Amino acid sequence: MKTVHTSFVEAVKDIQDGATLMVGGFGLVGIPENLILALVQTGVKDLTVISNNCGVDDWGLGLLLKNNQIKKMIGSYVGENKEFERQVLAGELEVELTPQGTLAERIRAAGAGIPAFYTPAGVGTPVAEGKEVRVFAGKEYILETALHADFSLVRAYKGDSMGNLIYNKTARNFNPIIAAAGKVTIAEIEELVEVGDLNPNDVHTPSIYVQRLIVGKQEKRIEKLTVS
Repeated sequence: MKTVHTSFVEAVKDIQDGATLMVGGFGLVGIPENLILALVQTGVKDLTVISNNCGVDDWGLGLLLKNNQIKKMIGSYVGENKEFERQVLAGELEVELTPQGTLAERIRAAGAGIPAFYTPAGVGTPVAEGKEVRVFAGKEYILETALHADFSLVRAYKGDSMGNLIYNKTARNFNPIIAAAGKVTIAEIEELVEVGDLNPNDVHTPSIYVQRLIVGKQEKRIEKLTVS
């Protein structure tokens, strides 16, 4: 059985200044929003955050950014975050932009124990600067290294007390690979069920990757609402 916390602040209290975090989600879909709010409360700073994007100005990782708790951001998309833009232009935030597929594979590689891999994405662009280039079958590839994290924060739809997780539709996104790539994975889930209630064929993240669980209600904000 895994530790099931009742306090979000308690679940993240050992995340120290200077830690490297991976955070699941794509836009605002599938983000561990309550765990992020808990980090805002703890005031932890100088974080390196690995995530597809940095939320929006007033929600998700954008809250940590606005609170000057993020030192470096590794992601693939700037998004709708004006504060992100301001901090980058002002030299207040270090940013490493990575092609989205490369970002996903760098995270997946860490969970699979693969230290590095070659990819054609970014050849001949600033992405390739300072990286080894090799030719395979007449085509150039650049060497990319795996990304690891001290803590991985993910959000799942259902989880059992052993830590097996199921994600809901597109909220699955980066969460499964991020869950496998952190030394400590903390899963924010919407519903906790008994061991045996989940069909093993439906489990997306096996319990071996999860160390802590916490149940929380989600606001599930929409990043950009479009109506007819």
